[in-house]
Amino acid sequence: MHAYEHALATEPGVASYQLTSWHYGSAGSGKKAYIQAALHADEVPAMLVAHFLRRELERLDAEGRVHGEIVLVPAANPIGLSQVMQGMPFGRFDFGSGLNFNRAFRHVAEELKASLAGRLGADAAANVAMIRSEARAAVKRWEPLDPTAVLKKTLLGMAIDADIVLDLHCDNEALLHVYTGTALAGQVKPLAALLGARALLLSNASGGEPFDEACSRLWWDLAAHFGPQTPIPPACAAITVELRGEMDVRYDVAEQDAQALLHYLAREGLLDIPLLSLPAPLCEATPLEGVEPLHAPQSGVLVFLKQLGEQVAAGEAVADIVNPVTGVTASVRASRGGLLFASTSHRHLLRGMHICKIAGDTPFRSGSLLSQ
Repeated sequence: MHAYEHALATEPGVASYQLTSWHYGSAGSGKKAYIQAALHADEVPAMLVAHFLRRELERLDAEGRVHGEIVLVPAANPIGLSQVMQGMPFGRFDFGSGLNFNRAFRHVAEELKASLAGRLGADAAANVAMIRSEARAAVKRWEPLDPTAVLKKTLLGMAIDADIVLDLHCDNEALLHVYTGTALAGQVKPLAALLGARALLLSNASGGEPFDEACSRLWWDLAAHFGPQTPIPPACAAITVELRGEMDVRYDVAEQDAQALLHYLAREGLLDIPLLSLPAPLCEATPLEGVEPLHAPQSGVLVFLKQLGEQVAAGEAVADIVNPVTGVTASVRASRGGLLFASTSHRHLLRGMHICKIAGDTPFRSGSLLSQ
């Protein structure tokens, strides 16, 4: 096991930040897995799960039971963790730029389309090795202009050549759910079952260049560009895991989630531990394009009529917004049926603010599919 400190800001006279990564096993000896927690900084459930992962990985590494390389970043955003506004942690957006910390990661596919022209062949394994080498070089060439961009480059540099990327987050209030690429559905279904996920959401491009897609989307983008005569498999299973809601911070739950992640890595050949039987899945994969976000039609007090985990029928009222001054009550209805799987924790909203998300099985949205 090795620990590395990555400097994110080094200029004298201004705040400096350091990112810590833990490395287990041996690089080049097998598959590589990369795991990070709390890119949105104040996602505390993710950091507690990482705490249990670190404990177990240290033990397994000392026993020689890590096959390949596993990189763990237990607190992926020291910049966001340092942001406090009026006594409240604020880790979703960068105070300097106003941008979401999980957007605008470098998508290197366009560079690789040029640098790999005429160099790929009929050997899929050789193509994968060459693409990973070129992807590492492309990230290395990235010239960040501010500490947040340095953070993004550092994280992506550790993950871009991994076979498996686990990006651990949490929502405001939510059931455990998972995002991944459509091409990866079969590989990710066992993880969703192990975690007891209530939604497995698929998309080829969700918009905004989030971290997971910076790692995985380049593979199907390159496959489409070079065509079927050049075999390019989806060689990076990048998965965003939403570990329920912000307040779901418990030792027993975090340890259960960590064990599920470890057993997934074992199934993928990275750990030598007895395999658990896969539990029955609690959901089927559905398109991210089928998720309906609901928003407040007026300002007022939010009263939920449906609870997380309930199925909602098309046209059914999910919540009321009660204006406490006028008494006007507006009902908020789903336009399509599906599972209510995530919601806001706020109970007074201004007009247009987010209320909840409902996962349906029929795609109907396009463009940017993620919240800001």
